[in-house]
Amino acid sequence: MTTCCLSPHEQRIQEEQLGKKNFEGRERVFQILTSFQDLRPKIDVERAKYFTQSFMETEGQPLVLRWAKALKHTAENITVYIDDHQLLVGRAGYQGRYGILFPELDGDFLDVAIEQLPSRVESPFDVTPEDAQVIIKEIAPYWKGKTFHENLAKALPEDTFKLTYDPENPLNSRFLVNETATFRSSIQWVHDYEKVLKRGFKGIKEEAQQKLAALDPLSPVDNMEKKPFLEAVIITCDAIVLWAKRHAKLAAELADKETDAQRKQELQAIAQRCEWVPENPARDFREAVQSQWFTQMFSRIEQKTGTIISNGRMDQYFYPYYKKDLEEGRINEDQATELLECMWVAMAQFIDLYLSPTGGAFNEGYAHWEAVTVGGQTPDGLDATNDLTYIFLKSKQEFPLNYPDLAARIHTRAPERYLYEVAETVKEGTGFPKLINDEEVVPLLLSKGACFEEAYDYAVSGCAECRMPNRDTYTSGNPYVNFAAAVELTLYNGKMLKFGEDSIGLETGDPTNFKTWDEFWKAYLAQQTNFLKHAFIQQHIIINMRPKHFATPLGSLMHDLCMETCKDLHTPVIEGGIDLGYFELMGYGTVVDSLAAIKKLVFEEKKLTMAELVEATKSNFEGYEAIREMLMNAPKYGNNDAYSDMIAKDVDREALKFTKQYSKELGVHLDLRLVPFTSHVPFGKVVSATPNGRKAWTPLSDGSSASHGADVNGPTAVLMSNFNSKNYNYRDRAARLLNIKLSPSCVTGEEGTAKLVSFIRTWCDLKLWHIQFNIVNKETLIAAKKDPSKYRGLIVRVAGYSAYFVELSPDLQDDIIARTEHIAI
Repeated sequence: MTTCCLSPHEQRIQEEQLGKKNFEGRERVFQILTSFQDLRPKIDVERAKYFTQSFMETEGQPLVLRWAKALKHTAENITVYIDDHQLLVGRAGYQGRYGILFPELDGDFLDVAIEQLPSRVESPFDVTPEDAQVIIKEIAPYWKGKTFHENLAKALPEDTFKLTYDPENPLNSRFLVNETATFRSSIQWVHDYEKVLKRGFKGIKEEAQQKLAALDPLSPVDNMEKKPFLEAVIITCDAIVLWAKRHAKLAAELADKETDAQRKQELQAIAQRCEWVPENPARDFREAVQSQWFTQMFSRIEQKTGTIISNGRMDQYFYPYYKKDLEEGRINEDQATELLECMWVAMAQFIDLYLSPTGGAFNEGYAHWEAVTVGGQTPDGLDATNDLTYIFLKSKQEFPLNYPDLAARIHTRAPERYLYEVAETVKEGTGFPKLINDEEVVPLLLSKGACFEEAYDYAVSGCAECRMPNRDTYTSGNPYVNFAAAVELTLYNGKMLKFGEDSIGLETGDPTNFKTWDEFWKAYLAQQTNFLKHAFIQQHIIINMRPKHFATPLGSLMHDLCMETCKDLHTPVIEGGIDLGYFELMGYGTVVDSLAAIKKLVFEEKKLTMAELVEATKSNFEGYEAIREMLMNAPKYGNNDAYSDMIAKDVDREALKFTKQYSKELGVHLDLRLVPFTSHVPFGKVVSATPNGRKAWTPLSDGSSASHGADVNGPTAVLMSNFNSKNYNYRDRAARLLNIKLSPSCVTGEEGTAKLVSFIRTWCDLKLWHIQFNIVNKETLIAAKKDPSKYRGLIVRVAGYSAYFVELSPDLQDDIIARTEHIAI
């Protein structure tokens, strides 16, 4: 494969094909990386096994206390490992690439899942015969009838159930009004890691002990609510310290046997660090990184957080330790980079495992979102970039790995050097960093109750969301709503071709009898609103049911409000907290383009009758190619076209009006979001041909991006359509994910960097929430799909994460290939 201009990442791929690899200065991390990079993930059952054992023994006790005891039992018994060459220790399962099980979440189909996982198209996993038997005989039987998935399915009203699950098999979603709460215990989350670094778990434990001693011995609330919570905090602090000291013991034993002098010294240092942290405050950069890593990994053992526990603002909380060590000669930039990259390759071995078919389809390519946030502003509103910020960006430029999920905060006063390095990192072509806009996020957080210090200190979490440690308190997984299906329901009077004669939506009338656009628009809005009605019914049940199934003593002890109120983070209402959630608008560009085509061609220009349109879509345009061509040439979102952008704004506004009215009944900010992960692919598989010319069962548009190939006026026009379609007079909005695919030729050299910096500044000035880039040639993607063995290292930006292209399903590969590749900015 040859092309005129390659990104640096593409150049490395070609060099690797010729046998050229440059490991200079990174020998350690490349040794670790090559030891597991080509391995297929396998399931480790120990976490599930020991967690289940403990739950069997604690029936009837308060849930938060049971959770803490299960964590301690796991910490006492789970196998501890120290990988060759590693400077950091702490993993939750097998060496190599691995995933762990959370039977409290979806244990009702564990036995079914282990049969499907090895052969699943989306993100397959292996399991040994021995582990399979442990799952079938020891773990799954206990959880049958106790899982959140089973209880939610039973609790949904009949008309909500039929929009949520396949009536024949509730394990499968209908991809219409999709709940996400059953394949994650919590939505994305960020801990206050600085608390652990400064105080250690010993200090947090002492705080809990003092609070416990001060309780009123006669108070029923203190005895029945606060006492179990504080006891759980104490047990959890003991558990993670015990786990760390087991690593210290193993490191010391390995050091005694080690014959290589350098490795012996490294193991001895590891043992000393694990004896001290995370029990005690970190005293230097190496201890700070190890303490954070222990906390991060133990969080993964504690619960399945959707999109994994994020790492927060690493360049802020690590910087004082780095600066002090640098000034006192204990570390240099290369050593700090090596230690951080030891964390990156350790992250890459933990694979977030989705058991359900729906979860797997939502998160292809072993999706991961352990976001590391850099840049932005300090709590007092000053620019936050520092020397460590640039180390993170440099590591992403030089070390080709899709971990961590680097996120860069941008604001109007961001330094030119910072924007230059961000642009240079984007130009590498691995999809990093994704950008989040302070000029949009901070005012929205303020409008929802945050103070300036909290809003300025937000961290990126998950695909494109943000969290304020110690103020955010909402953890319930949220609904995804297939707005494109609402278009189809309007065309077929409440039915969908996928589901035959089953009435899925409302009977809004035969559209061929509609005389005006307003009639069609009102029918569409009725279908859309009906979906939202059931999404909010779902969420009402989920919010009230989840505290009976989940607790998070580790997450709670790291949250000031939880410690102040002695309430678990999964409590529906925590005094002083801000509950920020969202619902997903799926297929935005598909919907807007379909409605624009109907309005323009059927009702205004009358080039088509509604009967002709309905027949053409029902036939998947076979024999109606001329009609399809006409539809594809109708106004399209993503081109700074006032006609389609106004319809986009109308769709957005109607969804915002609904959530503004009814979110308060749920007690949360359930805001409108456009962030699909990879779910626009399975959601498209239930939607037949749409009036924008899209063929049946193909992917919907993703996020707030244009439909595939529809954005023909360049990337700036895409930004303008995003701007034009937003309702800035509503605060009931959250992230909008925006993918931009650029040809490497248009950003080459210093001139290309300058153009990219200018483009980023324009995006920032328009106050758009999110943007991310694929800098890759279409020819490279086609070649990789054809011959994956030659492109195993090819990383692409998928949704709010990057993944190895060859590990994606063919459908998602085609989706990425089909995105418009802009040749100029």
